Amino acid sequence: MKPTTQKTIDDFLSHADEMADDVLAGTEEWLGTVPFIFKLMRERPEAFVFSALGDYKTARPASLDARTAELVAIAAAAGAGADKCVRVHIGAALKEGATRDEILDTILIAGILGKTKILADSLRVFKDSF
Repeated sequence: MKPTTQKTIDDFLSHADEMADDVLAGTEEWLGTVPFIFKLMRERPEAFVFSALGDYKTARPASLDARTAELVAIAAAAGAGADKCVRVHIGAALKEGATRDEILDTILIAGILGKTKILADSLRVFKDSF
């Protein structure tokens, strides 16, 4: 790594503790809660700020409005079987103006794809077995 890059990182990390607190406060404002993983990761502020800021920038891309991004998050959480994340992002989607029907349809679409994944993998094994 170039010395100038390392200096930039070191300068950034010199503020890690205060940034970590700000990230937690911003997360609570955004999601209405602070996920327990954030609370535990906060114990390592240097790693936490990089991870959490990267997550935030990924979860709120310039190409999607906040409502759409939350619907995508619901679908991803549903597909991952992360029920607590589904709950958190339903609340955030409602806050961003999503309707009950939009959220329900998002979950149903995620379910179709989850079912297709299970069937595709299992039926390939079945086909290969006979």
